[in-house]
Amino acid sequence: MAGKFEVYQDKSGDFRFRLKASNGEVVLTGQGYKSKASCLNGVESVTKNCEDESRFEKKDSSSGKPYFVLKAANHQVIGQSQMYASEASRDNGIGSIARAAVGAKVVDAE
Repeated sequence: MAGKFEVYQDKSGDFRFRLKASNGEVVLTGQGYKSKASCLNGVESVTKNCEDESRFEKKDSSSGKPYFVLKAANHQVIGQSQMYASEASRDNGIGSIARAAVGAKVVDAE
């Protein structure tokens, strides 16, 4: 089941998106963009790249927590996950991105 992309402006004035799964959990957050149009291009890039497993890079934080980033074909980071308690949880998170992103609505966050 599809989730939704929430687009919002952060305190510094940059536009960002967060992808929420159907249960409301944030599964991916985007970088800051100077314009809303650029942010929406980032959302489109997520939907284009999320079904290609090779676009996901598995990482570990400096504290040892597993997480992942989603990259475009040009290897630029599109979004980053939360920190996970285990590698298995991270891998399940990767699987949830396509389910949430494909067919997701884009809404302005309040």
